Amino acid sequence: MNSYADLFENKVVLITGGTGFLGRKLTKDILRYNPKSVRIFSRDEVKHHKVQELFNNHEKLRNFIGDVRDYARLKKAMQGADIVIHAAALKRLDLLEYNVQESIQTNVNATVNVVNACLENNVEKAIFVSTDKACSPINSYGACKFISERIFVESDYSKGTQRTIFSAVRYGNVLESTGSVIPFFEGKIKNGETIPLTDDRMTRFVISSDQAVELVYKSIKYGKGGDIFVPKLPAFSIVDLIEILKQKHNANNPVKIVGIRPGEKIHELMINSSEVRRTYDFRDIYIITSMLDSNISLSEREYVQGGKLLKEEEMSYYCSNDTLLSQQEIKALFQKLGLISKSESNGKTMFH
Repeated sequence: MNSYADLFENKVVLITGGTGFLGRKLTKDILRYNPKSVRIFSRDEVKHHKVQELFNNHEKLRNFIGDVRDYARLKKAMQGADIVIHAAALKRLDLLEYNVQESIQTNVNATVNVVNACLENNVEKAIFVSTDKACSPINSYGACKFISERIFVESDYSKGTQRTIFSAVRYGNVLESTGSVIPFFEGKIKNGETIPLTDDRMTRFVISSDQAVELVYKSIKYGKGGDIFVPKLPAFSIVDLIEILKQKHNANNPVKIVGIRPGEKIHELMINSSEVRRTYDFRDIYIITSMLDSNISLSEREYVQGGKLLKEEEMSYYCSNDTLLSQQEIKALFQKLGLISKSESNGKTMFH
């Protein structure tokens, strides 16, 4: 039996932002593990309808229209929930730089709502879906996500006798998710348009939707509160990615350097130098423990017993520029993930 089956069997799972890319992937996978129900919480009724069609009105799917800013509605939707995955967020970096208050309302204040609703409903585990941009943030979105991480971590220490365990996951854009680089570049290539590139030094981590889902599962399984789970990932140069996608479509679109967008980073940073000293290397993940933790409280955690505390002389930070794949390695990885396929006809690699 899958090691995650016992996490969800006969459990009620609520996913905020559940009509989004990650929410749909989580829903599809969790339904395999015989949950009591999966509750999709989202403000967009059209997306709710599309989710119902996608899952053929699955008998264990529950659709809750509501905004995470609305505490009363959120608290009501969460009644009886065992596990809450908080994935709702405003994410467009450029737009949020000009709408900072809206980012605060959804990405910070609503996270407080989620925490309080979890505590009032005696939820067993709550997982916050964060982003690499929360690590040493330089934009409004990242700053809001950093504060939300702190809200989740701190809540595990100020909850008193409440049973809810608060943990978080941190990673970058999921391959082929809404707004990520692959569908954006492919759209330009297919339409014969010039490909805009902000900076030819830019690098990004590679994470598939399956890996993102599994990271959430690992945080539920191993999280004991106040911890942030980070995947070990390879990375690619955006220039190499564009070249591979052009090969895939047998295209020769010109590339134009357009400059860094507001709030954009050259490289993704997942663990900064101040976090390394309290980070554990455990199998294929890193776990950042809270600065509020004591050695005594950590000692019984599985990732402490079976992992290794990082040393600053071995790793000063965790950045996408340090784990770059070659073009051939990227192709091999994309083949493994099912994004491209290899044909031996005429001795050439064919992409679809």
